[in-house]
Amino acid sequence: MATESRHLTVSIDRPAGEVYDYAVDPRHLPEWAAGLAGGIRLDAGEWVADSPMGRVVVRFVPRNELGVLDHDVTLPSGTTVRNPLRVLPDGTGCEVVFTLRRQPTMTDAEFAADAAAITADLATLKRVVESR
Repeated sequence: MATESRHLTVSIDRPAGEVYDYAVDPRHLPEWAAGLAGGIRLDAGEWVADSPMGRVVVRFVPRNELGVLDHDVTLPSGTTVRNPLRVLPDGTGCEVVFTLRRQPTMTDAEFAADAAAITADLATLKRVVESR
């Protein structure tokens, strides 16, 4: 069954490779992803973060030349959420695109709140990377 998706984007006035190199490093997540602001650490080969939901495990796809930053987040419940994320070159800058997929049990309000939180995170990513 198809799920509802929203593509949330931000344009960043920095080269795609620079933005990718910053965002691909999980140690930077607390600087721009508010849900992981509690910190992230490497624990037994896995990136473990403290989130408002509790302990989560974050797994990125391998580093690549295509700007793909897809990552899975395993929640305390054991549910794994796949998060498509791309850094796309756009002239001398780039566009970062996050695909938010509605989870089966999400209400309209929860989906809207997730979209707002991700939009805020992307704005923070823009601010952080452009100020470096």
